[in-house]
Amino acid sequence: MFKKKILIIDDTEMMQKYISDILTEAEYEVVTACDGVAGVEKVREEKPDLVLLDIVMPRMDGFEVCKVLRDDESNNLMPIIMLTAQGNEDDKLTGLELGADDYIIKPFNKRELLSRVRNTLKRIERNRRANPLTGLPGNIEIQAEINHRIAKKELFSVIYADLDNFKAYNDVYGFSSGDTAIKLTADVITDNANTMGSSRDFVGHIGGDDFIIISTPETDVKICEGIIRDFDRKILTLYSPEDREKGCISTTNRQGKVMNFPIMSISIAVVTNERRNLENHLHVAEVAAELKKKAKSISGSVYVRDRRSR
Repeated sequence: MFKKKILIIDDTEMMQKYISDILTEAEYEVVTACDGVAGVEKVREEKPDLVLLDIVMPRMDGFEVCKVLRDDESNNLMPIIMLTAQGNEDDKLTGLELGADDYIIKPFNKRELLSRVRNTLKRIERNRRANPLTGLPGNIEIQAEINHRIAKKELFSVIYADLDNFKAYNDVYGFSSGDTAIKLTADVITDNANTMGSSRDFVGHIGGDDFIIISTPETDVKICEGIIRDFDRKILTLYSPEDREKGCISTTNRQGKVMNFPIMSISIAVVTNERRNLENHLHVAEVAAELKKKAKSISGSVYVRDRRSR
């Protein structure tokens, strides 16, 4: 695995060495710059995974460096932690307003430095993996979460949800409205997982109009019922009064024939290891595909729960 690369921009040689020794011992790759101008150039050359940026420096101070880096869109996901010897609240707020992700007040100890660096890198990595539309974890984290619960021999339920008639809605109302429908669905699913489930429940966005919740057999039915209730009520707000009254939307296909599509509904499949042994995330997905097919064959919003023993 590649080491994470950290750039230290600090004009004090002693501080550079102190931080470098801590990070090198923790198996990070370290590069340094002695002032702000050199630091900006190093970012372009080295493409670091994180920047530790001192505020008080000659030629270009840390605030200016932060602004220059954030003005370049290619650096938007590169985390910046600011270093300051001053406990001045204005300095902290200015750094955060310019786009810094965190700050550390000097003097600091080894444990604080490593904790802040690790936590910031983890948060950024999660953001990179998250779905850009909903901010929910994507496939890599979904698969890892399922496999983790299987490895721990935990009792769990995996709730798969996707929309019916979404493509027709997207075609008639446009991509922007389609994105709004996806975000509404994400909110409904997340709210019900938080309200009906437990603090350990996991919500993910597989992609498009496909979502997942990893919960427990004790709560999965309540979550499904809550999702259906809230979705069916809220989705109507995305349709025109005329379409709501008709209960459908009309569009013309390539042959010039008018087609009617019902208001969007949500189909849910619930896979559980209550009665069967699930080997990995692929096995879970295979069972879910069968259940989703059954759910899709039923009109309106519905959930189908796994009751087979193998």
